Amino acid sequence: MIKQINGGVCAAKGFSANGVHCGIRKNRTKRDLALIFSEKPATAAAVYTQNLVKGAPLTVTKNNIADGYAQAVICNSGNANTCNSNGIEIAEQMCALVAKKMNIKTNDVIVASTGVIGQPLDITSIANGMDELVAGLGDHNDLACEAIMTTDTRPKEIAFEFEIGGKTCRIGGIAKGSGMIHPNMATMLVFVTTDCAINAEMLQKALSADILTSFNMVSVDGDTSTNDMVSVMANGMAENAVIDSEGADFDAFCEALHGVTSYLCKMIAGDGEGATKLLECQVSGAVDDINARIIAKSVICSSLFKAAMFGADANWGRVLCAIGYSGADVDVNRVDVSFASAKGEICVCVNGAGIPFSEEIAKEILL
Repeated sequence: MIKQINGGVCAAKGFSANGVHCGIRKNRTKRDLALIFSEKPATAAAVYTQNLVKGAPLTVTKNNIADGYAQAVICNSGNANTCNSNGIEIAEQMCALVAKKMNIKTNDVIVASTGVIGQPLDITSIANGMDELVAGLGDHNDLACEAIMTTDTRPKEIAFEFEIGGKTCRIGGIAKGSGMIHPNMATMLVFVTTDCAINAEMLQKALSADILTSFNMVSVDGDTSTNDMVSVMANGMAENAVIDSEGADFDAFCEALHGVTSYLCKMIAGDGEGATKLLECQVSGAVDDINARIIAKSVICSSLFKAAMFGADANWGRVLCAIGYSGADVDVNRVDVSFASAKGEICVCVNGAGIPFSEEIAKEILL
């Protein structure tokens, strides 16, 4: 059982955050540098974009947390640090700046960048902003959340409380993402923190399994970006028995993690560039989870279906069309389709064929 609470990445014990304007972005009213810090070294896990073109920070982060540990996250917005000849050097310098200020190891830093691709990133602005960034560390999830935003129109944050072995644990996260959204991953950055004690192997196992039904099921515009990353730090300060194998405790942690990731997924999709509606496709009765995911992703990625939903047109044929070309193992003669919203639900297709329904009621449900 998980319970929603306030706090984002600062909800868990031992985590602080801050966000400042350091000068990467010309608009002085927009923060462009964020720091998340754990009082104690934390186990760490991450997943990355499957685009062959990857931002330099992803390479550095992957190397840094190869040992399964991290203690800080540094992230800038306004520049992706991608396709730059000195990108690795800049990302490593960002880690070194944090390490020096926080008196931690350089390879205990997760580094991320988001923004325009192919533009040089000058370390000077970041270096000049470090004193203010570190001095302001505290319960400032909101400032860190703002600092990682690019084309986002609103912040994305959530936190939950859950119990492991009689100990109260907390997990929270922040995300950015609005355009270039079509994971395996997307142009999004997600940072999750928890005070639950879980070893690095099980943390990576939980995250890698979770994204199959969370971030990898999100699509806005069909473009897979270069800088996408989801990272998790777990510092163990809840003092539960360390989760080092599968079982009830691991399942409870996975439930809490999915609570965070699924919530952030909906916020990302709902904030898609130009989006007016959030669409969710729920599939039941598929031969297995893999085919269910193929079907759902095909439907929500259909431009024609999205156009119908924009116009509140119950054109269920576009759903069947998307299922038909999805490549899933499905008997199209047994497909039922219903449309639902907070205003109600209406069935429009049974066993692959249309049934009589009120277009007026359907339109009202879809508006």
